[in-house]
Amino acid sequence: MRTVAAICFCLFVCGTRGDTALTNRGHVLQVCDPAAMEAFRPRLDHVRGIVERGIIGITGRKTVREAWGSLVSTQDTVGIKVFSAPGPNSGTRPAVVEAVIQGLLEAGLPPRQIVVWDRQAVDLRLAGYFELGEKYGVRVAGSVQAGYNPTNYYEIALLGNIIWGDHEFGRKGEGVGRKSFVSKLVSDELTKIINISPMLNHNKLGVSGSLYSLATGSVDNLSRFEADSERWNTAIPEIYALPALSDKVVLNMTDALVCQYEGAERSLLHYSATLNQVWFSLDPVALDVLAIAEMDRQRARAGAVQAKPSADLYKNAALLELGVADEARIKVESVK
Repeated sequence: MRTVAAICFCLFVCGTRGDTALTNRGHVLQVCDPAAMEAFRPRLDHVRGIVERGIIGITGRKTVREAWGSLVSTQDTVGIKVFSAPGPNSGTRPAVVEAVIQGLLEAGLPPRQIVVWDRQAVDLRLAGYFELGEKYGVRVAGSVQAGYNPTNYYEIALLGNIIWGDHEFGRKGEGVGRKSFVSKLVSDELTKIINISPMLNHNKLGVSGSLYSLATGSVDNLSRFEADSERWNTAIPEIYALPALSDKVVLNMTDALVCQYEGAERSLLHYSATLNQVWFSLDPVALDVLAIAEMDRQRARAGAVQAKPSADLYKNAALLELGVADEARIKVESVK
């Protein structure tokens, strides 16, 4: 398993590496349609147009079918990771997910091989995803409810307070609480992942973005990291870097239809700005770094108190070669 400490040691001993491992990293495509939102409500036809232009642009293919077909095959089981806890207005918006589902179906993927998922099924239901699943015949699943793979885990010495639902709940003995087990949904069922996170602030980490959403949605025993943001700064990149997660991610997207710069997991649209955008990248780090910068701009425009989250999480992710954390090195392409 790649760890931040091991990478830092290698950089010290071996010298700085080149960018060959970051091929296609640091490139973000931002697609905008000024008519995509109306009174904070997405307009599906316009959102679908954004997603179609984005997937064609990021893959360089000529048609929507070819674009999605370059990322997934009809043999894959594709998991669309959403962040649903804040609800349909501030979390990942169902309209964006619906547009992705339409594209995957157009590419020939069977409906039952498409899984919309998040950590908890109840959050998915409250956000409207089970209704979306019934509409298209796709699956909707909570990673907690799927159970955990006992042989696939993230391990550090930090002990956790095991709670009900965790794989080791009720167990005693040496080493219990040191592992965060990967959900069977992620490790055993999904072969490809499309990761869609909202542009929503996180009070400690800056953004509830691509790295945070996928890492925390995929494993158990998370309470041991919550007391200290420095623990998150190390754990989130290292969990994302697990082969069961990072090797399966074919696309990261930021739902930037609305930028909510205050509120964290609560829906506070009066602390929001309508951007009418969706961002596309192979690089989760670049997306998150740009999202934090955009939220800073929106706070400044609103006269709100500026947040000062640590950049360590994103620097650690860059050390693990998950993406580019230096905003000056991120190539942003805008499409209207």
